[in-house]
Amino acid sequence: MNRIYADHAASTPVHPLVAEEMLRVLTGTYGNASSVHAFGREAKRVVSSARERVAAAIGARASDLVFTSGGTESDNMALFGAAAARADRGRHLLVSQIEHHAVLHAAERLAQQGFDVEYIPVDTRGRVDMDWIREHTRPDTILISVMYANNEVGTIQPVQEIGAFAREHGVWFHTDAVQALGSLPVDCDSLNADLVSFSAHKINGPQGIGALYTAPHIKLPAMLHGGNQERKRRAGTENLAGMAGFARAAELSASALGERRAQSELLRGRLLEGLSASIGDSAFVVNGDPAHTLAHIVNISFPAVGTETMLMNLDMEGIAAASGSACTSGSLETSHVLRAMNLPENVLNSAVRFSFGLGNTSEEIDTIVKKIETITGRVRNKR
Repeated sequence: MNRIYADHAASTPVHPLVAEEMLRVLTGTYGNASSVHAFGREAKRVVSSARERVAAAIGARASDLVFTSGGTESDNMALFGAAAARADRGRHLLVSQIEHHAVLHAAERLAQQGFDVEYIPVDTRGRVDMDWIREHTRPDTILISVMYANNEVGTIQPVQEIGAFAREHGVWFHTDAVQALGSLPVDCDSLNADLVSFSAHKINGPQGIGALYTAPHIKLPAMLHGGNQERKRRAGTENLAGMAGFARAAELSASALGERRAQSELLRGRLLEGLSASIGDSAFVVNGDPAHTLAHIVNISFPAVGTETMLMNLDMEGIAAASGSACTSGSLETSHVLRAMNLPENVLNSAVRFSFGLGNTSEEIDTIVKKIETITGRVRNKR
């Protein structure tokens, strides 16, 4: 059976050139970057080079970048760090309802600690309401957190507008750009963001490495204590190979941005046109905002077929898709993103996310369409 991977929003295959660079570091640079001898200095050069290369790819200064273990830690560092750094100014935060759970669970924890967290609503396409943000920002608001693009439905948020508003009112703005990196232009300065989260494994880099951009005026207290790594912002021996792999992946994704989007749009169009021709427009619903969306993510509901049934049948056919965020899809719970969008129950309970990337072909999309046609027909015949 030829397997098809259509879950690139969860994690991506490592690019061969990334693996090559990581192997070179793994086998050739084994000193501790904190050591003062030649081996340590070699390791330190790997760290410094990786930081400069990633920073260049996201429009930032190297000194503004903190390497982390991934998007979750970056999000946690942003929220907990901002809360601790600004507690003397206020204890009010605005967080969108459709954030990744790395943000939402951190916000819940802050609420338990006495912070006042309000959740920004979204419309039926998953876009936040700017007027709501303006109306609910207070003198004691210390942070607004709205992701650049949603990982479940692909909806792109007006982050530049939000960031500009936040700066006018002296509020820090955090955006989770984990899903946007590699699919949208990312320039930290033009985003008007104070804190931006990234992760390597969404852009054909290694798992277990990410970064948090902190604007020059942002000073966050350390969450991990021990050594003086990352300018005392994050203690712990550096993941040399991971950093080098992240840097190469960031360079490759930045240079191929247009090419990747064009290929994703081709695959997206082929999937939707194929479904329209095979099962009919009335048999499926596309969730999200067609005017503001990541091309490589397509969230589709098949109201006649439940999410679990569709995913299980696709998996048996060798096709990998998802019900939502990779961190929660294993539980097959109803998506908090779709629920925040106030979609009908039959749409909520039948949503499947397909996401494309390196290695996907038009032929694979045709196979997915045929298998969905077979599955939906089988379910109908059982009724």
